[in-house]
Amino acid sequence: MSKIHAAITAVNGYVPDYVLTNTELETMVDTSDEWITSRTGIKERRILKGEGLGTSDMAVHAVNGLLKKRGIDASEIELIIFCTTTPDFTFPATANVLADKIGAKNAWGYDLQAACSGFIFGLATGASFVESGRHKKVLVVGGDKMSSIINYEDRTTCIIFGDGCGCALLEPNEEGLGIQDSILRTDGAGRDFLGMKGGGSVQPATHESIDAKLHYAHQEGRTVFKFAVTNMADVAAEIMERNNLTPDDVAWLVPHQANKRIIDATANRMGVTTDKVMINIERYGNTTNGTIPLCLWEWEGQLKKGDNIVLAAFGGGFTWGSIYLKWAYDTE
Repeated sequence: MSKIHAAITAVNGYVPDYVLTNTELETMVDTSDEWITSRTGIKERRILKGEGLGTSDMAVHAVNGLLKKRGIDASEIELIIFCTTTPDFTFPATANVLADKIGAKNAWGYDLQAACSGFIFGLATGASFVESGRHKKVLVVGGDKMSSIINYEDRTTCIIFGDGCGCALLEPNEEGLGIQDSILRTDGAGRDFLGMKGGGSVQPATHESIDAKLHYAHQEGRTVFKFAVTNMADVAAEIMERNNLTPDDVAWLVPHQANKRIIDATANRMGVTTDKVMINIERYGNTTNGTIPLCLWEWEGQLKKGDNIVLAAFGGGFTWGSIYLKWAYDTE
């Protein structure tokens, strides 16, 4: 009997309508379009506007589109892994909220929190359920409403992040296609440099914590940049080496969209030319868990069955990782 791999069989994405440009940010904080573009590669990002709307509402758009593409009903989904840093609530899990909203009556699910590496961690986790034979349809969602935890008076973070959501369906494959390998890493010593200090059990919400702005994302940019450049590039190169892949073998690099300079460093370390790198950071900024699935969604039409694809990410925690997969289908 041939080995079962977990293959992506459909992808989809959603970004909100409102566009927050660098020009608008110039009126909010001490920054400039030139400064933001030269340091991050970002020109604009999307923001979810509307009373009572959360991360699950973006996911509903993305997932319903995926179901339609794949020609399946929500009741066929067996497991939902929702990778997010901005859940609708502390509990219940946003995966459960999403299941209810889309009518996934037969699915169980949970949220996965690994900051910007979440979608890669989620894919690797979902693949295990498929490879074991336990489930045949696993939905992995990556999405964030980062605007809900961003201080728009803090120019170190507000220029970077945006809102968006993407998703992928994992199903069994016996042709040798799908996820081939993954390398996943964490280092909790990085928690002081990128995270949110308020809102958890260590620092519940108080008047003092709110006044001190502890419920917003905090980043020490220089330290994070240094760690990200090294670790994201190293893990992508490592997965190539472990699977005997040359730069010519790699059809696409799908990097987490944190910063154009980090993306370039990863591609250079792999020896992959820029025409093989998916980059949409200039339009969406860093959507945290949304970046990689949004890239797959936008480039889906260019992907060919059998393509060797490397995913790479780095996030708060610190977390980082890479996945090597063989694309499983041609888009008609």
